[in-house]
Amino acid sequence: MAQKPGSKKDSAMSKKAKPVRSKKSAVIGRPVETVETLRLPAVMQQVAYPIEALAPKVRQQTPAVGQRATRPDCRLHGLGQTKYIDDMSFPGMLYCKIKRAGIASALIKKIDVREAEAMPGVMAIITGKDIPVNSYGPSIKDQPVLADDRVFHAGDGVAAVAAVTEQIALEALDKIRVEYEPLTPIFDPVEAMKDSAPKVHPPSSNIYATKLIKKGDVEKGFRESYRIFEDTFTTQMVEHVPLEPHCSIASWDANGRLTIHSTLGRITLGRTDMARTLQLPISRIRMVATIVGGNFGGKNEITQEPALAVLSKMTGRPVKGTFTRTEEFIATTTRHPIIMHYKTGVSKEGKIIARKVRLVLDGGAYCSWSETTLGKACILSPGPYNIENVHSEAFVVYTNKTMTGAMRGFGAPQVCFAYESQMDEIAHALNIDPLEIRLRNAFHEGSASPTGQVLHSVVVKDSLLQAAERYGWKEAR
Repeated sequence: MAQKPGSKKDSAMSKKAKPVRSKKSAVIGRPVETVETLRLPAVMQQVAYPIEALAPKVRQQTPAVGQRATRPDCRLHGLGQTKYIDDMSFPGMLYCKIKRAGIASALIKKIDVREAEAMPGVMAIITGKDIPVNSYGPSIKDQPVLADDRVFHAGDGVAAVAAVTEQIALEALDKIRVEYEPLTPIFDPVEAMKDSAPKVHPPSSNIYATKLIKKGDVEKGFRESYRIFEDTFTTQMVEHVPLEPHCSIASWDANGRLTIHSTLGRITLGRTDMARTLQLPISRIRMVATIVGGNFGGKNEITQEPALAVLSKMTGRPVKGTFTRTEEFIATTTRHPIIMHYKTGVSKEGKIIARKVRLVLDGGAYCSWSETTLGKACILSPGPYNIENVHSEAFVVYTNKTMTGAMRGFGAPQVCFAYESQMDEIAHALNIDPLEIRLRNAFHEGSASPTGQVLHSVVVKDSLLQAAERYGWKEAR
C-alpha cells in the first residue's frame, strides 16, 4: 500500500540517513543487505563549503605575490639529475650532422654525396630535393629546410647525414662536394632598400614588411618647438646563447606515425610546420616537448626536424640531431639589429611636442618573426610619453646574413635604448634633471598611446619615483 505524503515514515526518510553496518552471513561470510541499507540515497547530498571568492583590489598585492615558492623541478636541477634531451637515447639511434654552405649568396650547381655515402657507418644522406615541401616559416614560407637551388646565407644547410656515430657523420660532411656559382651578396639593410641592390629572394623586393603610425601633425609640432634634437642609434645582432643548443630526435612507428622529441618552445606551431613540410596529416605527428635548457625566443620554430624525420624514415631508425655552438650562431635566429633615427621637438620646459621616428630592421635571410617584431618596435618607438604629434615608420629588410627572429622583447629593447638615450641628451641640453623630464612627459592614467589605445593601471610615474627613492637619486645628484 502506498505511503501517504507527510506521514511519520516519510518524515523519517527525509532526515539524513546514518551509515548502517551490514550483517555478515554465517554461511558464506558476505554482507547481507538490510532494508535500511537499500534505502540509503545513491548519491549523498552536496555540502556547500563556506568558501568566499576574493578578488584582488587594484594595485594591492594578492596573497601569493611576494611569497616564497619552491619550484617542483629545483631539486633535480640542483642535484644534476634533470634529464635533458641530449641525455636521451633510443635503441639503434643514429646521429645527424648538417653540411653548411659557408657562402652568403650563391646558386647551387651540383651536390656530390657519393664519396660520403660509401663511408662505413653512414646510413643515409639527403639534400633539399628529398624534403616533400622544402619551405617553412611562422608567416612567410621563405626558408628552406635544406637549400637546394640557391644559398641565401652562409649558415644554410645543403645536405644532412645520418651515421652510427657523430664523429662518422662529421667526417662524412667533409666528403660531400658542392659546386657553387657565387652571387653578389648584400649585407647593409639601408643599401638593400635601394632598387639597384641585389635581391635576396628575386624577383621580390628586399623590403618585405612595413608599418606606419601617425598621430597629430608632426611638422606643425616641429615648427612650434623650442628646440629640435636629431639622433641616429644602432643596435647589433644578438644570439640567445642558451646553455642547451637546439636538439631533436625523430622516430617512426610501425603504423607510420612520427614522434619528435624536441627542445622547441612552441610544439603546436612546430607540429603544424612538420605536417606541411612532410605532407602528413597533423594527426599522424606527435611532438614531445622535453625540458628546455634555455630558450629566450630562440627555439620558437623548427630548424632541422623535417630533415631528421626524412632520415629516420629512410633508415627505419631513430635519428638525433644536436647543433654545435657554431651552428647556434650561424644557423638559428638572432635579435634584430635596428637602425633608428629620432627627431624630437620639445618646449623650453622639456615637454615633448613632436617626435618622428624611422626604423630599419635587418631581417637577415628569412622573415621568421620579423613582422611581429616590426609591429611592436614601431608601436613602442615613441616611448611611454604623452606626445600629441607622432610619425613613426618602420621597414624590415632582407640581407644575406643570419636570419633574425624572436628574442625577449620583440623589438622593444632596441627602441627603448634609443628613446631613453635621447631623453638623457635632451635633459642635459635643457639643464633639466633626467628624472624630472621623464615625469613631465610620462603616461598617466587615461593617457592615449600613439595608436589611440586608452591606457589603464598606468604606474610609470609611480615606478620612477619609487626607483629614485630607493636609489637615492636626489642625494646622488
